[in-house]
Amino acid sequence: MSPLLSGGYLRVVLARVRDARLWVPDRKASGGPGCAPDPPAGVGLLRGELDRFGGVSVRLGVDCLDAAAFQRALQASVLQWRSAGRVAVWLHVPILQSVLIAPAAALGFRFHHAEADSATLTLWLGQGPSRLPGYATHQVGVAGAVFDENTGKILVVQDRNKSKNMWKFPGGLSEPGEDIGDTAVREVFEETGVRSEFRSLLGLRQQHSHPGAFGKSDMYLVCRLQPRSFSIQLCPHECLRGEWMDLAALAASAHATPVTRRAARLLLYGHREGFDKVDLTADTFPAAHTGSLYKLYHRELPGSYKALAGVE
Repeated sequence: MSPLLSGGYLRVVLARVRDARLWVPDRKASGGPGCAPDPPAGVGLLRGELDRFGGVSVRLGVDCLDAAAFQRALQASVLQWRSAGRVAVWLHVPILQSVLIAPAAALGFRFHHAEADSATLTLWLGQGPSRLPGYATHQVGVAGAVFDENTGKILVVQDRNKSKNMWKFPGGLSEPGEDIGDTAVREVFEETGVRSEFRSLLGLRQQHSHPGAFGKSDMYLVCRLQPRSFSIQLCPHECLRGEWMDLAALAASAHATPVTRRAARLLLYGHREGFDKVDLTADTFPAAHTGSLYKLYHRELPGSYKALAGVE
């Protein structure tokens, strides 16, 4: 599959734009304080960072720019990049330079995504329809099923301000750069004051056109956690009720959400027959391109299989 079709393209591009900048002539030149006049003849106004997939990224500065001059410079730059065989342009516009979005749109640029202080536009220069990857299409929610094996009790809460309050596990959205196990531990503590430790991934629910995800798809992961404290101190803004409930009672409760009941039955099965039958544990590996680490969740492998030549 072409790298342009993968989410890795965008991550590589965004990681490589740190040094891209906008050329601005001497501030003493005509055009107003801090503003760039028309670009001098023969000078390319926009400079970008090339990525390994044949695209170019341009990150604009916050200096005041004349929109008409910017449009002419961008048009000339696009012609140059196209003639050089570049396949795409990623244009990063800070919110204070939003006036430059309209001139870019007039040249065919379209929104790709926006963050708190900037918007990213793209222009496909390659042959055929655009093969650039879309931005995030899913949100990731994580729940922590904190189960005390000694007592057979599990931590559950009811959300505040819900039309129908059902028993569920504490949880919330994963933050950028946060492992799902860390999300589960954090959310449990923030909602209940209970400290816990990640043990495994139990299951994943996938849902599409979710109203709480701005119409995007939603991934909801349930993690098994081991308690490190037991005193409940509910967050008054998020939780209406919270308690340690008997696991078997939760598994049969009509007042629990379907996901909660199913996860409780998985836990009950694991508690009775061995958690190796339900757990997806995590191993850490180095990422091929970034040099950082990633986690792979799977059923536990016997040590003899982990040690097979060529496996790791």
